[in-house]
Amino acid sequence: MQINLTGHHVEITDSLRDYVNSKFSKLERHFDHITNAHVILNVEKMQQIAEAKLNVSGGEVFANSQHEDMYAAIDSLVDKLDRQIIKHKEKLKQK
Repeated sequence: MQINLTGHHVEITDSLRDYVNSKFSKLERHFDHITNAHVILNVEKMQQIAEAKLNVSGGEVFANSQHEDMYAAIDSLVDKLDRQIIKHKEKLKQK
């Protein structure tokens, strides 16, 4: 899986990049047909926003998350994506 990481009003540090890579590698446990992930980290006032769009076989999955801490926003984002990927995988099995 290729991960494109973009920051709006926030500098993408090596530790932030490593954290995103480690969290998104866990998504491949459930569904290994993820081809591309575009992650945008954004700061608006006091809210840290993380959003991602995953290109998977059979469609796209999108989620976003807001929190006061960027790492917590990324954790919440990965949880949301994980649930959506499992749901997507179940839909593919039914076809």
